[in-house]
Amino acid sequence: MNAKRNHPPSPSRLGTQIAKGRRVQVSDDSARLREDIRLLGRLLGDVIRQLEGSQSYELIEQIRRLSVAFRRDALADAQARLNRLLRGLSPAQAVSVVRAFTYFSHLANLAEDQHHLRRRLWHERQGHQQDGQIALAVQRLKDAGIGAHSLAQHLVSSHVSAVLTAHPTEVQRKSIQDCEREVSRLLQKRSFAAI
Repeated sequence: MNAKRNHPPSPSRLGTQIAKGRRVQVSDDSARLREDIRLLGRLLGDVIRQLEGSQSYELIEQIRRLSVAFRRDALADAQARLNRLLRGLSPAQAVSVVRAFTYFSHLANLAEDQHHLRRRLWHERQGHQQDGQIALAVQRLKDAGIGAHSLAQHLVSSHVSAVLTAHPTEVQRKSIQDCEREVSRLLQKRSFAAI
C-alpha cells in the first residue's frame, strides 16, 4: 500500500450504495447474483482507488481484464501478456494485487451466500421442497419403501455427533468479521427491497 493515509469511504455511504437495490426479477437467479458481485467489485474498486491510488487500481484492473480474456475467451496472447505483467510486479505491487483479489473473493463469497438465502426464501414462499429439508428426506425415504419402523430401528443404533473443525486460513480478525457481517446485512437488506 502507498504511504499516504487516505481513509476509506464511510460505511454509511457504502451501505447506502449497497442497500439501493434495483428491482430484479427473482426468477432470474444468476442475474441478481452477478449484479451483487459487480456492485461489490465496483465498491472495492472505489476503495482501492481512494486508498492506493489510480495507478494501483489500473494495474489490478489490467490483470483482471487479461485474466478474463485468457480464462473465458481463451486468448493465448492474453496469457502471455498476463504472465509478463505478473513477472514484472514489484513485491509491493504483488501484495497489493493479491490483497485486491483476496478481498474480491471474500466479497463474491458473501454475495453467493446471500444469493443462496434469497433462493431458499423464494422457494419456501413458493411451497417448494428443497434438498436438506427434513420433509423432503422423509418423502424420499417413503418413496424408496423405507417405513417408519425400519427408520426408527436404524436411528436407534446410529451414533450422531458434531464435528467442529478449524483451518488456520479461516482465522480472521474480529474487525474483518464485523465488516463481512455488515456487507452481508446490507446485501440482505438490498435483496428484500427487490423481492
